[in-house]
Amino acid sequence: MQEIMKREFIIKGLHCANCAAKMEGSINNIQGVKKAYVDFVGKRLILEYSDLADGDKIINETVETMNNIEQGIEIIEKKEAQNMEIDEKGRMNSQVIKLIASLILFSGAYLLNLTDIWRLAIFSAAYVLSGGEVVYRATKNLFAGRLFDENFLMTIATIGAFAIGEYPEAAAVMIFYNIGELFQDMAVNHSRKSIKALMNIGPDHANIIIDKIIQEVSPEEVSVGDTIIVKPGERVPLDGTVIKGETAMDTSALTGESIPRDVKTGDIILSGFINKNKMISVRVDKEYSESTAAKILDLVENAALKKAPTENFITKFARIYTPVVVFTALIIALVPTIIFGFDTFGQWLYRALIFLVVSCPCALVVSIPLSFFGGIGGASKRGILVKGGNYLEALNHIDTVVFDKTGTLTEGIFKVNEIYSSGDFQKEDVLEYAAIAESFSDHPIALSIKEAYDETADLSTVLSHEDITGHGIKVKTSSGDILAGNNKLMDREGIDYERVNSIGTIVHIAIKGIYAGYILISDNLKPDSKNLVKNLKEAGVNKVIMLTGDGKFAALSISEQLGLDEVHYELLPQEKVKILEKTKKDKKTNGNVIFLGDGINDAPVLAMADVGVAMGGLGSDAAIEASDIVLMTDEPSKLMEAIKIAKFTRKIVWQNIVFALGVKLIVLIMGVFGQATMWGAVFADVGVALLAVLNAMRVIGNFSNPSLGRSI
Repeated sequence: MQEIMKREFIIKGLHCANCAAKMEGSINNIQGVKKAYVDFVGKRLILEYSDLADGDKIINETVETMNNIEQGIEIIEKKEAQNMEIDEKGRMNSQVIKLIASLILFSGAYLLNLTDIWRLAIFSAAYVLSGGEVVYRATKNLFAGRLFDENFLMTIATIGAFAIGEYPEAAAVMIFYNIGELFQDMAVNHSRKSIKALMNIGPDHANIIIDKIIQEVSPEEVSVGDTIIVKPGERVPLDGTVIKGETAMDTSALTGESIPRDVKTGDIILSGFINKNKMISVRVDKEYSESTAAKILDLVENAALKKAPTENFITKFARIYTPVVVFTALIIALVPTIIFGFDTFGQWLYRALIFLVVSCPCALVVSIPLSFFGGIGGASKRGILVKGGNYLEALNHIDTVVFDKTGTLTEGIFKVNEIYSSGDFQKEDVLEYAAIAESFSDHPIALSIKEAYDETADLSTVLSHEDITGHGIKVKTSSGDILAGNNKLMDREGIDYERVNSIGTIVHIAIKGIYAGYILISDNLKPDSKNLVKNLKEAGVNKVIMLTGDGKFAALSISEQLGLDEVHYELLPQEKVKILEKTKKDKKTNGNVIFLGDGINDAPVLAMADVGVAMGGLGSDAAIEASDIVLMTDEPSKLMEAIKIAKFTRKIVWQNIVFALGVKLIVLIMGVFGQATMWGAVFADVGVALLAVLNAMRVIGNFSNPSLGRSI
């Protein structure tokens, strides 16, 4: 069986967002490549190919393909990439110096009373200084057969301006174009750093105890079972258990909670937490690659691989849009010239050049992925892991929200409230037999029974234990069978039992085929569940449903308190799947069906929903794996925060789409009728791109503060 090799590279020298989209399409066509993704915002290349393929050949072809589209591209294996930011800063400084020099030359030629030949020479020098690299790349691309990139368009437009005697405009347009490109690069780099700061949860080092001496090492060097020291102010490097000391932990980077969490000996802490005040000793439970911080960073980085429909549309749109504009420009230059005479060629050529400059779709290709990436990064800052832009966008179109009950809408903290004995059995007998049956389970109901028994159950007579999904537990002992479960278990085993109509979970107990009694266990509603349904309705959700395996009266009580539209109770896991299928089929709109569950017991339903949201994902590997969105705390109200983030992100995306296309369309029309200059055309290209990027940065700015309610 073939295995898929997945490698990640840092891209050096990538400055054109539209080129990045072209690169992705071309690399995916290379023989042997299974999947390729070029992330312009993160400057990353993700490459997947079969382990049977020639990896070196694929990488060489990839680099060649990328350089055919944009010259000067290098790719460096991520783990080997060093000093990328230093190189980028040096390139920008060189670009600034060239622009300043070209501005000085341009000002001198424009302001001084010089002869025509000197004016041409100085304007040409300013042009070469500011636009020499653009012309060089355009020439390279021309020989490679690539005509429709921004370098080619700017070169043709400005050389055309020189040809018709508009020397100042040709030089000024190239200078302005490069100033716009510089500011755009600076804005994108700033946004990259902002997103990186949002996800600043990775540890720098770990303090490990070796031979009673504390040594500072990389977190990757620490093994499971090692003891590490976490000093005040340090970030917890690996998941572990506190074995000495107590302190307060800032968990906001993972959960968005502003209130520090007190931890003591025996408590589990996660990588990414920050120690607030006292030194503690921690036993490492997971190696770094399996730690919470590493998994979250990986999830957020790879979320960019799952593009939202809007992103995919813009990528496809850009491939069609630019060639159409170029051919339209040819028509504008040639057809009117033929109609009105060749003496009007200069006039129509100028208008066609304006048309060309406007055509680059970089404003959309840069700003839209940046908006989604900012939304995903901001959500993670609030303890909401969104695994892709597609899932973030899906939250804008919700028809139905389906909840699990226990641990989702309720606290999942059960307490024994009543014990009823039947016949000759005593209450103590009922509790003892229940404790024996539940000794093999870590379910919250089982834990509540064991806590109420408050003794160690005698398991010496137990021969076997069977957990019957959706029913309960059957234990065989040397003296007879013990049954502990719901009505369905009693019916299945033919036990004559007492039917109870009480609010709470009923655990019936039968001994040797004889009904012994029941235990009533209650679970409390979470405080933030109460307004959730109302808020969802206000957000446009049509229907809110609850699915639970709990009894009728407990389910109806929760439904009444929350004002749910539907409630289904006493369900087996497969029955939940069937109801969700029917819900998706019967929905009256094209909106999505969202399911919120615990991520472990509800994995099939999470997978079937349009968007599966796992509750209480903090430290739960199963929850993170099974769902599309993970709420890192046990608060269902986090769903509303996720919806707000999704709506704000969509608003920014559509603002950029309407603004960019609107301005370009206006300038295109004005250019055709001779009402726009080359300056206006350059603004419609780099100016609009810069403004769109700055607008996209509002997504990051709005989510950089954990107080979401105040920022949106």
